[in-house]
Amino acid sequence: MPPTTIMGINQLSPPEKREIYARLIPRALLDHFHLSPYHIDIEGNDLLELEAPSDSPSAEMSLYHRIGFPDPVLYGHMTDTVNGQIHILLYILNDPNSPRFDVDRMPDGRATKFGTQLRNIQAEEAALKAGLAPGQTRFGLRLLSDAIHSFEHFIKSIDHDLYFVEPLYYHNAVIFERYGFAYQKGRRLMERIHTGFAPGGDLLPLLDGSTPFRQPGASESIRLRSWAIHDGILGEQFDNVTMYKRVDQSAGVVTCPDCSW
Repeated sequence: MPPTTIMGINQLSPPEKREIYARLIPRALLDHFHLSPYHIDIEGNDLLELEAPSDSPSAEMSLYHRIGFPDPVLYGHMTDTVNGQIHILLYILNDPNSPRFDVDRMPDGRATKFGTQLRNIQAEEAALKAGLAPGQTRFGLRLLSDAIHSFEHFIKSIDHDLYFVEPLYYHNAVIFERYGFAYQKGRRLMERIHTGFAPGGDLLPLLDGSTPFRQPGASESIRLRSWAIHDGILGEQFDNVTMYKRVDQSAGVVTCPDCSW
């Protein structure tokens, strides 16, 4: 029987698991960077890094557009849930030709966990002004639709019909909604946030300009709401939100109506 879990895939031979995990790479991404479908450059350098130990229920993959570049154009981290479902912990698409903002590390080199444990405020201010959302080190590639299509192909190929994601930030959750995801947990939090930013809401007065991340008018923008939430406007960290999507179906959930990016 073909494997149906990350642990099962990880127990295959290196060429077999590489072939399966490569299904997660959108063809549009390869075309955009003129990459070989074998993920090697013209000199034979391997551009795909895969960490999938045979005794682990998780896998990490990084695809680079050229050897030696500091950031991958695609990074994915997946794991099995306790009942054998697939859970995406992190999925990033980077535009390597855009400026880099070091929100993921402190000036002394310590990792910030994308700002969830430590914050490089100077880098975050620069990213905010440039038009990025919390946690972004570079602009994205606008290939999320292609990425979801590839991921659902992968999910179907291992005999699943749904999968889970863990949005790190408010804006991630809203974007996932718009691509058809529903909430396993966290929908009440999302609705409470929208109410808080609506006229008369308790979060609106806190957009007082006291920090660069809490500017008046931020309530009208998904991205700026997310920065304010990242800055602690809720009085607690944005977490405990898990979403899921059924393959080829859209849940039609909307917790942030009539709000622009």
